[in-house]
Amino acid sequence: MSKTKYSEKAQEKVGKVMKEFKEGELKSSSGEKVTNRKQAVAIGISEAKEAGLKVPKQKKKND
Repeated sequence: MSKTKYSEKAQEKVGKVMKEFKEGELKSSSGEKVTNRKQAVAIGISEAKEAGLKVPKQKKKND
């Protein structure tokens, strides 16, 4: 199984978002405080995509 590869800049972006999350300062688009780790990661990846950084496509889930 191959590992998913993010660009260095994308990893830095997600790292910054996770730091905000750990400090309790990360807010969602609705303005509420983010309390879920997975949601924080998703926000970081989303911000990296918006910045045009290299982010792999999401894996397909088998239903």
